[in-house]
Amino acid sequence: MGQLYGGLVLYGVSSGLMIEAGFGPEPWNVLNQGLSELTGRSIGAVSIVVGAAVLLLWIPLRQRPGLGTVSNVVVCGLAMDAVLALLPDVHGPALRVPLLAAGILLNGVATGLYISAAFGPGPRDGLMTGLHARTGRSVRLIRTSIEVAVVATGFALGGTVGVGTVLYALSIGPLAQYFLRLFALPSPAAGHVAATGGPPERAILQP
Repeated sequence: MGQLYGGLVLYGVSSGLMIEAGFGPEPWNVLNQGLSELTGRSIGAVSIVVGAAVLLLWIPLRQRPGLGTVSNVVVCGLAMDAVLALLPDVHGPALRVPLLAAGILLNGVATGLYISAAFGPGPRDGLMTGLHARTGRSVRLIRTSIEVAVVATGFALGGTVGVGTVLYALSIGPLAQYFLRLFALPSPAAGHVAATGGPPERAILQP
């Protein structure tokens, strides 16, 4: 439980750092940022609503949410809003670049923590795996297609796409895979570590 909620809080913190850096957030927060501009709501509140909407898409895909899934929707958005409210405005690349780097690295740590806790994937990860199961298409193709669509929609609504978005897309896979293995918990059934509650090869993020 500590690993789950620590990871979710850290995920929201890392997202807030990337937004504050101003080089472009991760793909889903491009959408959240665009909707925030459109509605006047905080990006964390929008993130919660979008996460809940994505969770509804699990129903026709016959995906089953866990405690971690539902907690992901709420905790990440609240933590992101808290960080953005507490952080002072950052100016100049000498501060913004380290903030971006810290955000990307901590996002990888957070992903490894909360997924390895094995309380269920986040709503967006579950959408990806659900579509993979229903369509038979590769996880890589589905994940890329979803994130391209999300970024394009968010950009059209006024979200920021920048070098931070690109760097995140290139680095989050290797980072998450490393931290999934680092934080994997022992499997009581099989006597080995499992990143998502099953065998290591079933982890959401695979090489």
